[in-house]
Amino acid sequence: MSSGLPVSARADVVIIGSGIGGSTLAYALRGTGRSVLVLERGPYLPREADNWNSTAVFADLKYRTADRWIDRKGREFRPEMQYYVGGNSKFYGGVLWRLRASDFGRSSHADGESAPWPVSYEDLEPYYSLAESIYGVRGSIGADPTEPNHSAPYKHVALEHEPPMARLASKLAGQGLHPFQPPIAVGYGDGGPCIRCRTCDGFPCQIDAKGDAEVRCLRPALKAPNVVLQTDTMATRVITTHDGDHAAGVEVIRGGQRSVVGAGTVVVACGAVNSAALLLHSATPVHPNGLGNSSGLVGRNYMQHTCTLLMAVAPLRRNATKFQKTLAVNDYYYGEPGYSYPMGGLQTIGKLDAPMLAAGARRLVPRFLLSQLVCRSTDWLVMSEDIAHPDNRVELTSDGRIRLAWRPTNLDSHRRLVRRAKTALRRAGYPLIFHHMLGVESNPHQCGTVRFGRESATSVLDASCRSHDVSNLYVIDASFFPSSAAVNPALTIAAQALRVADVAFDASLLPPRRSASDR
Repeated sequence: MSSGLPVSARADVVIIGSGIGGSTLAYALRGTGRSVLVLERGPYLPREADNWNSTAVFADLKYRTADRWIDRKGREFRPEMQYYVGGNSKFYGGVLWRLRASDFGRSSHADGESAPWPVSYEDLEPYYSLAESIYGVRGSIGADPTEPNHSAPYKHVALEHEPPMARLASKLAGQGLHPFQPPIAVGYGDGGPCIRCRTCDGFPCQIDAKGDAEVRCLRPALKAPNVVLQTDTMATRVITTHDGDHAAGVEVIRGGQRSVVGAGTVVVACGAVNSAALLLHSATPVHPNGLGNSSGLVGRNYMQHTCTLLMAVAPLRRNATKFQKTLAVNDYYYGEPGYSYPMGGLQTIGKLDAPMLAAGARRLVPRFLLSQLVCRSTDWLVMSEDIAHPDNRVELTSDGRIRLAWRPTNLDSHRRLVRRAKTALRRAGYPLIFHHMLGVESNPHQCGTVRFGRESATSVLDASCRSHDVSNLYVIDASFFPSSAAVNPALTIAAQALRVADVAFDASLLPPRRSASDR
């Protein structure tokens, strides 16, 4: 390592990023005896009244990064990214799905094929169960028609519907659909602090009731003597040995000073956009196109779910629900009679309010009218799989800024699903329905830019998320996804982090078990 910069710290394992992937891995390594240093570019999120203030969070964007990225047409935008200890999980809704078993194989869609994974559902299944336990997931088995097999039950029962949601579930079931309570990580009941408030989706939890990466993994990990967190530390590039075969450390900026953190192993866990950007920034004469990029795939195949926010309004009936996130419908996940392509799923989101709508309104709408709409609405996320395409990608501009070139895929399937959702909700008593499709600035569930696979020519990482080119470099966030499926990715990131801890670091989280994917 000859960067010429001072060495400010050393660790056996340096993890860049404290989101779901980084924090879960740190948790898994806390008992291995290896020294673990987690680098987080942001500070701890302050616990304050604005955590639950819709105007502060959605209108003032108090917690969102001030960074500006560039879209495929060259326009600047402010991405929906938050840089704090715990990463974006501090603001997620806590719904933790397993991928469906078929999501691990090749499947045909209206816009092409989704790529197969180098691991199977069976490889990840025990780690899914472990991750659900660690994150405190509440759920029930058997109600979701697409649910894969579970080797262990949920430790916590599913959240009950509030009366308005129970009535809606009954009306949807009366149409032949199979509504159910999605798995969600909140500490409700059993002495947990959750009060079933309206401020969950998109808000940081002021009372630590949400099962986010910091609360459930990083805090317990930091109690171990071998795990250390360094905040306000921006990783600028990964440094390699002269031959380029090994990662030697990470160049960082902290307090305006540039230094190097020495590492036995480097784990990149910055999120799909920032992880790809970091590897591209780390180019060397040996790796001229970016670190670990002999395949040319670093940054390519970016995916984010094709999502539409849908607000269904019953003008003559108020919705008194506070915690709305207890209802999902997956009947169209694999398509429908006469349409063989997968369409996706429906899930309720946190209750909208007038400041949220005002923040996103494209024209001036009286606040009174918005208030009347939201107190009578039920609010949904309609989500479809985005198909990997090499031209959807993360790039660096000549001045080192992030360019995120993305256009949505599977729009025919997604629009069909939106129509089905509207029809079902109108039949359930909601005649007024408004919808808005999310764009690149929302970057929902970003994934795919550093895909894993079996062959170095067609992937960046192997099945254990290790670089094909750099023997001690790992990437453990949704970057490794070869396909996006149509469910939230967080639980799969956590399960793979636990699996990597076993396979690559001998963490002994489960009884010894080597799959064909590891051999």
